[in-house]
Amino acid sequence: MVNSYGRRGSTGRPTTVEKFDDSIVLNARAIPFAMAVRVWLKISLLSFGGPAGQIAVMHRIVVAEMKWVSERRFLHALNFCMLLPGPEAQQLTIYLGWLLHRVRGGVVAGVLFVLPGAISMLALSMIYVTYQNAAVLECVFVGIKATVLAIVLSALFRLGQRLLNRPVMLAIAVGAFVCSFILSVPFPMVILLAGLAGIIFRISPDQGDASRPDDRKDSDRVLAASPMSHDLSAGRIFRVLAICGAIWLVPVIALHTLLGGGHIYVQQSLFFSQMAVVTFGGAYAVLSYMAEQTVDHYGWLNGGEMLDGLGLAETTPGPLIMVTQFVGFIAAYRNPGTLDPMLAGTLGALVASWVTFAPCFLWIFLGAPHIERLRGNAVLARVLSCITAAVVGVIFNLTIWFGVQVLFTELRHVPINFSAGRTAAVALPVLESFDPLVGAMMVAALLAITVFRVGMIKVMLCSAAFGLATGMDGLI
Repeated sequence: MVNSYGRRGSTGRPTTVEKFDDSIVLNARAIPFAMAVRVWLKISLLSFGGPAGQIAVMHRIVVAEMKWVSERRFLHALNFCMLLPGPEAQQLTIYLGWLLHRVRGGVVAGVLFVLPGAISMLALSMIYVTYQNAAVLECVFVGIKATVLAIVLSALFRLGQRLLNRPVMLAIAVGAFVCSFILSVPFPMVILLAGLAGIIFRISPDQGDASRPDDRKDSDRVLAASPMSHDLSAGRIFRVLAICGAIWLVPVIALHTLLGGGHIYVQQSLFFSQMAVVTFGGAYAVLSYMAEQTVDHYGWLNGGEMLDGLGLAETTPGPLIMVTQFVGFIAAYRNPGTLDPMLAGTLGALVASWVTFAPCFLWIFLGAPHIERLRGNAVLARVLSCITAAVVGVIFNLTIWFGVQVLFTELRHVPINFSAGRTAAVALPVLESFDPLVGAMMVAALLAITVFRVGMIKVMLCSAAFGLATGMDGLI
């Protein structure tokens, strides 16, 4: 095996640089920036299905297909992003873009990840207020969601097979799933409990991969000869806070100064900025809070319209939290002031999207260098190893949530009584409401992706066309 300089080690075996990706970095020159831009755009166009689907697509392309980062590097970044407020999938994209091409890579990856979804959501919002009917698009997206479910299932299987190879990790994943699915424990608490378990019980991370013959399967394909340099100085921290903080908050302050606190744009900017700071646990964890505030407190839209917006967000690429753009559009459309309602709605959508996604760049650019620097820390390795297992359980919960939404048309809440007098409710599908046509599309997509190795774009286009055809025939 040839090392990074094209030479073998003195023993004929891979050198240390080859074997351990903890001491080397990705070589940006080996991955042309233009190629990375095309890949991030491809990921953004395929990122349907909420966080579970988006992370699955990212994992498949960046880790399995392109082999730009290793499984461990990917999960290390994912663990950090799951601890942050805001949309974890976009933050993971920014992190990976930063890892490959530093700030410009993070900016481009993060912007491209939300841009197709933002454009799609804006167009659907306009259609919604104009016609209150997007039946043709819904038929197309039925096929797309069936394919996304297949992608999520295949990625979940690969992750589980790779990470849950010890009983203790399997137990943590099962515990995280039970806490999320049955007990409705908040996501940050699930992650905190998993991390504490790693410290208290001194659960060792899975380090066997480094010495196995197939170690190269888990190492970064594109390597550099010199160690990564991280600027952790106070000056850099101040610059990141100043620049990213200004990008996020200066428009908010300007709107408040020019329009006053009672204006719809100011209310939106303050509310969604607050959400960006306190919404730990991703989109699923914050949707109920956002629905309560926007429907009951602000009265921007009604409950049925909120569900319609969530449905549209599920069928567009990009983060599920893109539903904030729909809310922003509807709120400003109905409170246009002196502006044309469609123009007012467009500006409201822009305000909501800006203050929702701009903070993500601050969190990543501020924290990523520190997290990369600590990758070799033993205590952190134990904590993140357990968090990784818990994340698999949580993704399993999200997969079930997404699966029942796609495959069934009716759900019922089943109460569960505990010995301590505490009760909980689990949303289970009504079996009679199973949609066999969507189930068949999902199985066909799963076979095409996993058995016949058909590309995701081809499978998704075929599923979309089939969904449109069946919808035109009245079968959906």
